Amino acid sequence: MEVAIIKIGNSKGLRLSKSILEKYNINDKVEIILEKDRIILIPMESPRKNWDLAFSQMHRDKDDQLLIDDVFDNETLEEWN
Repeated sequence: MEVAIIKIGNSKGLRLSKSILEKYNINDKVEIILEKDRIILIPMESPRKNWDLAFSQMHRDKDDQLLIDDVFDNETLEEWN
């Protein structure tokens, strides 16, 4: 199938037909994989799907502690005032 590359502002884009969008369940986002001479588009349901469940599990496992202190001991915030 041949499709035209179209101008979108300062960029260029690819227009996919409604039938392709429906057939491959493409909604708002796709993952782009660059392989040698190919560009592969993979539909994404939601980029952060089920993160809430993962974070809840991390909290239950007490695995949600900061890895780096939020404020360093020698940090002065005076320059931001």
